[in-house]
Amino acid sequence: MPGGDKGLTRARWQIITGGAMVLFLLAAALLAPWLTGHDPYAANPENWLRPPGGGHLLGTDRLGRDVFSRVLHGARVSLAVGILAVAFSVSLGTVLGGLAGYFGGLADMAVMRLADIFLVFPTLFLTIALAGIYGAGLWTVVLIIGITGWPGVARLVRAEYLRLRESDFAVAARMLGASHTRVMWRHLLPGAAGPIAVAATLGVPAAIMAEAGLGYFGLGAQPPVPTWGNMLREAQIYIRSAWWYATFPGLAVFVTALSFNILGEGVRAALNPQREGKL
Repeated sequence: MPGGDKGLTRARWQIITGGAMVLFLLAAALLAPWLTGHDPYAANPENWLRPPGGGHLLGTDRLGRDVFSRVLHGARVSLAVGILAVAFSVSLGTVLGGLAGYFGGLADMAVMRLADIFLVFPTLFLTIALAGIYGAGLWTVVLIIGITGWPGVARLVRAEYLRLRESDFAVAARMLGASHTRVMWRHLLPGAAGPIAVAATLGVPAAIMAEAGLGYFGLGAQPPVPTWGNMLREAQIYIRSAWWYATFPGLAVFVTALSFNILGEGVRAALNPQREGKL
């Protein structure tokens, strides 16, 4: 169908463009030590707040550290936190959503009410509470983002399992003696893989922005570890006198979020070309 073909073509370009941008970011993060000749932790008071140019491509910060080096090394932290947090939230949401959708009844009610509690509970209070219990740090950020991100995934997986649990292949598997565990994770999970992949891809930029926000409030990795959130927090008082200090970490967050969003929208459109063709 012309509409579906048009939607699929757009989806293909989104996947190619977003995928290339994501691969570029991952490569830059992995190769950070070799792409810059400066130590991200090395302070040099004589070079403090130098504008871009000369030996510092993106200028220096308030301690004379190279901004380019810190942005690249910060990408390692932000991408790692984003991917780990989404892996945690998607795994938890898939398990709970699968149990709710497959068994229904009391299990469904319990999981959905728990999801409602997490959705309405103020995230900031939960963040402060967990940071107070476990202390500020990267693993605390992963835990916070993972715990607050699973309800959306659980709802998606529940909906897919409700649709698939009475399908012919699921009924046939149960009649042949397959256990509930086998039916749930061997036969139904592949059918829900598409929405899960979309949720995971779109969840990474949200997690990265959340990590930057937590870092800005001092609840993420602590200095001198370079993260985009830490850099933005340090740069806020120099926003007028040293524009580069906050601009480049902020731009890194924007480009990363844009890359994963383009990729996620492409995956979503590819999985549902008929709907995209009607838009």
